[in-house]
Amino acid sequence: MNILVIGRGGREHSIVMKLRESGQVTQLYVAPGNGGMVEQATCVSIDEMDTQGLIDFAKEKAIDLTIVGPENPLNKGVANAFQREGLRIFAPTKEAALLEGSKQFAKQFMDKYHIPTAVHETFTDVDKAKAYIELKGAPIVIKADGLAAGKGVVVAETKQAAFAAVEEMLVEKTFADAGTTIVIEEFLQGKEFSLMAFVYHDQVYPMVPARDHKRAFDFDQGPNTGGMGAFAPVPDVTQADLGYTYKHVLQPTVNGLIEEGRPFIGVLYAGLMKTETGPKVIEFNTRFGDPETQVVLPLLKNDLAQVCVDVIDGKDPKLEWEQKACVGVVVAASGYPNEYEKGIDIPALPATPAEIVHAGTKQIGERMVTNGGRILVSAAVADTLDEAVSFAYEPLQVFKDRDEFFYRTDIGK
Repeated sequence: MNILVIGRGGREHSIVMKLRESGQVTQLYVAPGNGGMVEQATCVSIDEMDTQGLIDFAKEKAIDLTIVGPENPLNKGVANAFQREGLRIFAPTKEAALLEGSKQFAKQFMDKYHIPTAVHETFTDVDKAKAYIELKGAPIVIKADGLAAGKGVVVAETKQAAFAAVEEMLVEKTFADAGTTIVIEEFLQGKEFSLMAFVYHDQVYPMVPARDHKRAFDFDQGPNTGGMGAFAPVPDVTQADLGYTYKHVLQPTVNGLIEEGRPFIGVLYAGLMKTETGPKVIEFNTRFGDPETQVVLPLLKNDLAQVCVDVIDGKDPKLEWEQKACVGVVVAASGYPNEYEKGIDIPALPATPAEIVHAGTKQIGERMVTNGGRILVSAAVADTLDEAVSFAYEPLQVFKDRDEFFYRTDIGK
């Protein structure tokens, strides 16, 4: 097969790495890709939002399968456009992707189909939003309705912090159009975990659970980010928890999407909180998670290309998993998730058991430089979680005394 991967981040690099293991892949392209992918795939300078450019390329190169990584092209309708042209694509339509594209839609959908989630209200008016916060108290969660690259969520510990978040989103337009509507919801107590699943209409094939570390700094301090690291599987998530999530979250969601005329094909991601009364949905994504993909795909025994083809064809991919652990640690640019510099030289990393997954990188001649907030992920597989933690941190010593970079030291611990 000739395969095209759409995207430029760490998630897409992990997808590329997994596809490289397949004996079925003839040519592997990524659009636009990043500095770390150039040795494993042919990077083509087509922006992920250039739908027509991607279609023209797919036709020119006789692409047999396209896999979409990021959320923005999905919500623009890249799957719809490819399907109209008779091109095979592993991705949900924009109608199905609205489950991630609008938190307001997702909450209304969960209410309608009795999917467990936090108590919530939606607002466009600042005063009404503040009155609701005054009524409910803190801690409380404020979310931008639209896509904000994983950063449109504020977990406010005080009412003053919640008021400030409302002002930032509705008045100062921190997240532009994504924040013209906000969702305010109860703060759920418990431990977070993520569960991704391959989906074809009403058929659901769950992956192994992962846990993502969202806060920027150690001990879950600092602002929310797109994710500072992850590990899989999650020892405190039991088979009972997974069974409950399948029965009360994943299956009702895909059934509800069919009922709404939005049948789903691709990867459905449920971000969950394990509460005293069972797992509840924090958010849905309609694609592989980032950085969860970097720790889940290394544990997949199957050929990823074959899995995607099977799912598109409505066949059971018969997933098999390594009985091991994987830990991924993100190295980010100082200042992330706020202002940060680009174009900083990335030091050479020593050879270790860890795989280096590139995210915000760019190759300029012989130099590898930063080109984003999250720069790379050091991901390691081992027999135990503790071993995987140790292997993942091994190559990161080169960043220790560099003020331009930072990483959390407690991922997987």
